[in-house]
Amino acid sequence: MRYDEIIATVQELTGLPDRAAAASATKAVLLTLGERLPSGLAAHVAAQLPPELAAPVREAVREADTEGRTHASAERFGLPVFAGRVADRAGTSEDGGIREAAAVLEVLDAALAPDLMDKLAAVLPHDIAELLPSGRARA
Repeated sequence: MRYDEIIATVQELTGLPDRAAAASATKAVLLTLGERLPSGLAAHVAAQLPPELAAPVREAVREADTEGRTHASAERFGLPVFAGRVADRAGTSEDGGIREAAAVLEVLDAALAPDLMDKLAAVLPHDIAELLPSGRARA
């Protein structure tokens, strides 16, 4: 998917007022997701995204490298921290952060290779994985 398609779809799914808000929300979710994923998997996600959206994921990978986390490790946090970080970065409420995260994850499900989304779903904790489209979330 192209950058414009991703942002337009996020805007449509979230009901955000404009493309700038949708872009901000998308980047906030991707940065936070990048922090939660093992850096190797995050790098694979970034490789399948348009450059504008790969940047926040790669930023999280660089931060992990700076902090000395291994290629296979990730920050460990659940939905409350995930939603709080998205909300802070996007300038919204935690409920807004959850809504925006669910929309971005739905778009990622369409934009990324299915096997990569399976890997992403497998490493997320259950409460965050519940934000994935219903066919993708773990039981």
